[in-house]
Amino acid sequence: MENKQPHKADISSAEAVLLGALAPGVNGPTWTTLKSAFVMLGVCLAAMFGLAFSSSDSSLVLHVGFLVLIAVSLFFLLNWFLAQTGLVSVEHQMQEMNMMPNDQRRSKKSE
Repeated sequence: MENKQPHKADISSAEAVLLGALAPGVNGPTWTTLKSAFVMLGVCLAAMFGLAFSSSDSSLVLHVGFLVLIAVSLFFLLNWFLAQTGLVSVEHQMQEMNMMPNDQRRSKKSE
């Protein structure tokens, strides 16, 4: 019989992100989604920072500046953590959650 190996094209990026949220480790599509969410957060915080400066309220500028500091710290800490642990493939996450068909699991073990 023909052993069909799983391809990344068989799994949509939305499924990979959902799988990345449920399975141990972080896969590539999940990390890409997180980076784009941080970019959108940065745009929102930049707009808030501009509005805070235009209102001339020092406590508001301080508050938004603290939010920017928290967001930047979180992003750098996530980058550092993933540099230490590395990314996991989607196929590995599927194996961890027993979502691969039985014939594919047997062929992976025999290799």
